[in-house]
Amino acid sequence: MATAASKKKALRFVDDYLPALLAQASQLISSEFHVVARQHGFSVSEWRVMASLAGGEPISIGQLAQVTVTKQPTVTRLLDRMESKGQVERLPHDSDRRITLVRITRKGAKTVEQLMDLAREHERRVLEPFGLLRAEELKTTLRQMIELHAGAAGEVDEAEEDSQA
Repeated sequence: MATAASKKKALRFVDDYLPALLAQASQLISSEFHVVARQHGFSVSEWRVMASLAGGEPISIGQLAQVTVTKQPTVTRLLDRMESKGQVERLPHDSDRRITLVRITRKGAKTVEQLMDLAREHERRVLEPFGLLRAEELKTTLRQMIELHAGAAGEVDEAEEDSQA
């Protein structure tokens, strides 16, 4: 926790800029757990996909790419491999033939179950110093930020794709 003396020390821009702080925290905390994922035979990308699909309804490949912070072509190639292992399956969208949905299979859910328990334990250790109430407030705030800015991120991605075309 910052002391009064450390607050007086001049901060670099990135030391007080929310996106930089979020990115640094995410990188540090995620890297700690990625070691565990690799020890259990998962690549970081496989872990992100499995964790994103576990316990939920089927989602589009585009949504999966957004949630896993991975480019869509990379997700598609990853899903090919995971589908061949029986961990995920693709489904047609009910009303839009352009959209392919993905869901985790029973085999996939069983495969990732222990790793999710370890991830919850890691999260508990990370948040423990801040107390349960502050931890829940942080997660609620982050969910709200994601919800508020999710549409804007899609617009930026589309603009980048248009400029590259």
